[in-house]
Amino acid sequence: MRSLLRALTVMVAVTLAGTVLPSMADQTSTSPAAPTAVRTPTTDPRTSLTTSPAPTRTPPATKASEAPTEPTRPIPTTRGTKRAPAPALPLRSITIALDPGHQLGNHNYPRETNRLVDAGGLQKACNTTGTATDSGVPEATVNFLLAQGIRSRLQALGADIKMTRNTNSEGVWGPCVDARGRFASHVGASFMVSLHADGAGSADRGFHVIAPTRSNARTTDTSARSLRLAKSLRDGLTNVGIPRSNYTGVGTGLNVRSDLGTLNLSGVPVAMIEIGNMRNSGDAQRMTSTSGRARYVTGVVRGIRMFLGR
Repeated sequence: MRSLLRALTVMVAVTLAGTVLPSMADQTSTSPAAPTAVRTPTTDPRTSLTTSPAPTRTPPATKASEAPTEPTRPIPTTRGTKRAPAPALPLRSITIALDPGHQLGNHNYPRETNRLVDAGGLQKACNTTGTATDSGVPEATVNFLLAQGIRSRLQALGADIKMTRNTNSEGVWGPCVDARGRFASHVGASFMVSLHADGAGSADRGFHVIAPTRSNARTTDTSARSLRLAKSLRDGLTNVGIPRSNYTGVGTGLNVRSDLGTLNLSGVPVAMIEIGNMRNSGDAQRMTSTSGRARYVTGVVRGIRMFLGR
């Protein structure tokens, strides 16, 4: 009997213990617990895998005034930068006529070149062959080479250059002296310089510049300015060491004539340069050499700038 009672007591105790333990467990699960960090899975874009990031420490915020700064440097740029204007060319907006006298092929066209034309109050041949050095260098060629050199220099200074002829050819003749005389006005030039070389005796040497006389309606208005142009050209050539004529102009390097159609028919200031005597050995060497022609070019350009005051 006692054994039965003990067994019943044990069973009751076990039953009660099973009921109490779950209740204690419920109370433990609802009691406050220490906070724990919760990690949120993130995706690593380099691998496309979901990983849990390692805990990181966030540094304390830095005040804006305490943040280190570097001096700001301007970024160089050319966009919108204004460039200094180029210096104005001294002869800009000036149109100048150059007349390389004769034409290389004139001797091949005697009928055309011997035809008489109005030369400004008198009749003269349309054109002539010009002269030559004793070695056979034609005047037309020397005149043309000089004109080309002068043109290049003047264009570099801003001038607009018009030439009565732009070829030096055995197959071409002219233009006639009347056309040459009217050329400068026709192309709107301010003035004209005509280039020639003389054919005097071998002892004669040096250059001279010819201006028109006040002989007709055209030259009456321009003769004074033509003489001033002639003097400027004379001074420009003298300044580079070209000797003045010892046979024309009595040492002045100037001459005034009324029988040249190129001068008589010009409606603007005009002057004709006889750069030297082709039959004189010294003059011929100068006008046919590269260095000699360069001196002539410099002298003429200098004279033109003197005339213009530029």
